[in-house]
Amino acid sequence: MTTEVLGELEHLKLAASIAGVDVPGFMLPESRHLLVENMRFHYLDWGTAGKRSVLFLHGGGLNAHTWDLVCLSLHNDYHCLALDLRGHGDSEWSPQGDYAIASHVRDIEGFVDHLGLNDFVLVGMSLGAVTAAGYAAVHNHKLAALVIVDAGPDVQTAGAQKIRDFVVDTATLDSIDQFVEKAVSFNPRRDSRLLRRSLLYNLRPTPDGKWMRKNDTRHMGGRSIDNVIDDNKRQWKGVAAISCPTLVVRGANSDVFRDEDAANLALSLPDGRWGKVDNAGHTVQGDNPAGLIAVMLEFFAQIRVEAGH
Repeated sequence: MTTEVLGELEHLKLAASIAGVDVPGFMLPESRHLLVENMRFHYLDWGTAGKRSVLFLHGGGLNAHTWDLVCLSLHNDYHCLALDLRGHGDSEWSPQGDYAIASHVRDIEGFVDHLGLNDFVLVGMSLGAVTAAGYAAVHNHKLAALVIVDAGPDVQTAGAQKIRDFVVDTATLDSIDQFVEKAVSFNPRRDSRLLRRSLLYNLRPTPDGKWMRKNDTRHMGGRSIDNVIDDNKRQWKGVAAISCPTLVVRGANSDVFRDEDAANLALSLPDGRWGKVDNAGHTVQGDNPAGLIAVMLEFFAQIRVEAGH
């Protein structure tokens, strides 16, 4: 076992211990790549073939590893897959700077078709949630269930602006230490020991010795937050077509998504309900993964989504 693998396993053990996540056994996922319409995508495959598949989509500025503890907890019972969206993580940046939700949805269509997924659970957070809802509105028949994490047609401008400013302001910094400092300042719930390691999944060194985000931020400067929020609202117009059981999750301390926003979204869905995870802000899976796992498993039990097909 290499030093790098040992380091990743120790990181996961520490993260699980700090978060209070019940883990059946520690392992690392397979890192895989595939082409969708000539664009290269990276994803993490947590194994357990033959079990029901659960596909996880991260938020803007994040990557597939944001789901590590959730997938680690579920991997004995479900075939967990976590995708790096276009322009994020180790997936390719769009040569045209195309990061429209419709393009993200086409990517998911190609990914699902390539892997032959059917009767699977789709989980999305923030940008991933908007993408998941867009996919579900058209391909509801392929889904056993949908989980929407801290996103919906109604989001709070101040919270969304804060996240946008943080991502743009940390596009490139002098050192890992600076990234850790700014990340802890942005979200004090995070443990600096874990951030130092997990940030490496989201950063790459530059030729001049600095560090930059792996996610493409070039398209973020030309649009106001009001335009972004208006566009977000338009993306949710197809929710009435989502008839599969759907859980809307809100972080109890989120400044982006309120109780009433979650409740209204759940009411607009043919088979919707909503739940709240305590001690979590917008990035629920990072702030309180144990809480998110508990809410998801309760939902799965309610709708009788078994691990196996």
